[in-house]
Amino acid sequence: MIELPLRDPCNLCEGMAGREERWAIIDQSEHTLTVINPWQFEVGQCCVITRRHVATLLDLSAEECGAILVSAQRVAEALVETYQPLGILTFQNNGVFSGQETPHFHFHVVPRQKGSDWGIGPPQLATFEGAGRQRGTSHDPSADAQRRERVRVSARQLVETAELIRSNLRA
Repeated sequence: MIELPLRDPCNLCEGMAGREERWAIIDQSEHTLTVINPWQFEVGQCCVITRRHVATLLDLSAEECGAILVSAQRVAEALVETYQPLGILTFQNNGVFSGQETPHFHFHVVPRQKGSDWGIGPPQLATFEGAGRQRGTSHDPSADAQRRERVRVSARQLVETAELIRSNLRA
């Protein structure tokens, strides 16, 4: 059984309902919203979320699965146009043991640049040169809280970033 994070009310549902100030929509479809992540470990970091409150990949309908990837591709193209990144990282966590913090499906789309405030980042980036951790260095979580605060940007900055990315969405 996949253990889900506990968060009541759901911060993503609160954002969709307009009750969350740190909310900036980049794009939307029948099944998804693409929003700017309030924690900008990488400038332009986005999430594609489902309109329907479901917790994991295992809970999605076939239509939602397709819509998520179409939305992710659409915003990835805009991120490439906006930031000319060295790569695009996409990932999604299912359950607390995978790193899921919110019990609402969200798919990350992240423009990657050399060096960042990502810290160790996802495991596959832990030793990537310039990703924030040198090969052979163990992760010291003592700075995680400060890093998280450092990358949390203002509501105004989120709106400006979302507008910039949105200006590069293809029609």
